[in-house]
Amino acid sequence: MGTNNHTWVSEFILRGLSSDWDIQASLFVLFLVMYLVTVLGNFLIVLLIRLDSRLHTPMYFFLTNLSLVDVSYATSIVPQLLVHFLAEHKAVPFLSCAAQLFFSLALGGIEFVLLAVMAYDRYVAVCDPLRYSSIMHSGLCAKLAITSWVSGSTNSLMQTAITFQLPMCTNKYIDHISCELLAVVRLACVDTSSNEVAIMVSSIVLLMTPFFLVLLSYIQIISTILKIQSREGRRKAFHTCASHLTVVALCYGMAIFTYTQPHSSSSVLQDKLISLFYAVFTPMLNPMIYSLRNKEVKGAWQKVLVQFSGLTSKLST
Repeated sequence: MGTNNHTWVSEFILRGLSSDWDIQASLFVLFLVMYLVTVLGNFLIVLLIRLDSRLHTPMYFFLTNLSLVDVSYATSIVPQLLVHFLAEHKAVPFLSCAAQLFFSLALGGIEFVLLAVMAYDRYVAVCDPLRYSSIMHSGLCAKLAITSWVSGSTNSLMQTAITFQLPMCTNKYIDHISCELLAVVRLACVDTSSNEVAIMVSSIVLLMTPFFLVLLSYIQIISTILKIQSREGRRKAFHTCASHLTVVALCYGMAIFTYTQPHSSSSVLQDKLISLFYAVFTPMLNPMIYSLRNKEVKGAWQKVLVQFSGLTSKLST
């Protein structure tokens, strides 16, 4: 179909990570195991928070949202990646590519805003503990969570709509593991320099605004912790933030590294590995971080295991 002397493609071909069959088979097994661990880990975190009344607090409400975002983000990319490891023709229909771009971009944006919201929650818990319950009431928590989802989704909707209005001509090969924003934009047969600048500005705003909010929160948190007289008090105050701080360091650390790299020095392989980091490693590691570094979650796991062992003992007698 021709429009303004441009030909519009009906599908895209993803080049993926490798064309070697043995490597693809090995990667299929590796990423299948990691995806299953991701889904199971995040599902168990959500279930644990639901079952244990001691975890019905703002912090774990936001953690539930984070787990849902993580498993959804992984699901927007990994299943297709697994299918393509075993397929010769790695085609993605036009609408499927647009949907994947929308969901992956939206969920990535939601996660960054949600981490800023969780930083604010930790700020109130450490810096104003006596008023924590009155400030972080259920209404505010719901509004903050909705803000995270709406801001990420709105940005993604605009970016996706603008990107897929571009004429892609006959160039349908995407040298990436998924329908990534810049990789798709660069297929267009028109000048996309203004689009790339707009994407970069939007990405920096959606990344840096939450990052500065996180930074301000932790500056106040650290300042408050240093004023605590007792060593035990300082340890407990820091412990309440340790899990969140680790996740923030993982997510924002990689993002800042990506955006501070000179464009000329970045490679296609590096872009693919960064996408894999956010789609596979971060969603898999987050439940582990909150389980291993959080005393309340470890206590809840122990309670569930004791109850489960007691139930199995009764059934066996």
